[in-house]
Amino acid sequence: MEDLNTKEKIWDVIIIGSGPAALTAAIYTTRGAASTMLIAGQPWGGQLMSTSMVDNFPGFPEGIMGPQLMANMRKQAEKFGTEIIKEEVRKVDFKSTPFKVLVSGQWLMAKSVVIATGALTQWLGVPGEKELVGRGVSTCASCDAPFFRNKVVAVVGGGDSAMEEASVLTKYASQVYLIHRRDSFKASEAMQKKVLNNPKIKILWNTEIKRVIGVGKVERVEMVNNKTKETSQLAMDGIFIAIGHKPNSEIFKQTDLPAGRQVEMDENGFIKVKGGHSITSVKGVFVAGDVMDPYYKQAITSAGSGCAAALEVLKYLDETK
Repeated sequence: MEDLNTKEKIWDVIIIGSGPAALTAAIYTTRGAASTMLIAGQPWGGQLMSTSMVDNFPGFPEGIMGPQLMANMRKQAEKFGTEIIKEEVRKVDFKSTPFKVLVSGQWLMAKSVVIATGALTQWLGVPGEKELVGRGVSTCASCDAPFFRNKVVAVVGGGDSAMEEASVLTKYASQVYLIHRRDSFKASEAMQKKVLNNPKIKILWNTEIKRVIGVGKVERVEMVNNKTKETSQLAMDGIFIAIGHKPNSEIFKQTDLPAGRQVEMDENGFIKVKGGHSITSVKGVFVAGDVMDPYYKQAITSAGSGCAAALEVLKYLDETK
């Protein structure tokens, strides 16, 4: 990598991440004449890189493959002048401006920073799961439910997200199994009632998935009842993992930063914003995408928040000239 630090270059903005939020932010900052360095990480592209067909992103009536959508976004960001490096951020220093970001032993400097590191799907970690992602294994019913019209599917989980996934799927699937490892849900009472009163949903209590089985697509799952220890297999066309997302924010949980120079987060690690926008607790540091969003988790909402963060960056740079 070019030794940017020895040239003492100070970027207008460093964007950390490479999903829809990060790349949209880069498109807007570069078009706004702000010098932009995007640190993409390895692998780059976010969760859409492991998604097959995306048919709910505006502008693509025939749908588009997830990796192709991300490649298009990247090409557009680079067209306007974004510099992109596929490196991992090792540390950040928000104690003073210019802000510093450590990459491959070098400190890159910027007048502002956009955190767009996304969230990591919590997986079951069982055989067959990762191999069949995009081929029946999914983490987003609102994205993929239409592909399972009149088919049999299962949702794994017991929180509000699992209840919502199951409810969405009943609009398309002929049968929805809700598989939970405990004998009660942790979801809100209202969400539980919605599921328990739906005739299309069958609940399997005290049940854990041991294996996802299929050749080229999900065909069935192997399960075990953790009370009786009885194993069984269940035929299905798709399985939706809804056991949570973990915001990719560990690197920003720095205890060596003084009060007021550490990005504020909630108890789950999602970065807090002021007034519902992209402004963080550190002036000049902004946030976009799933690392701040525990609710929607959609490519389009991430892209929208990337736009908002970029506009805030441009406003901040103008005010601090």
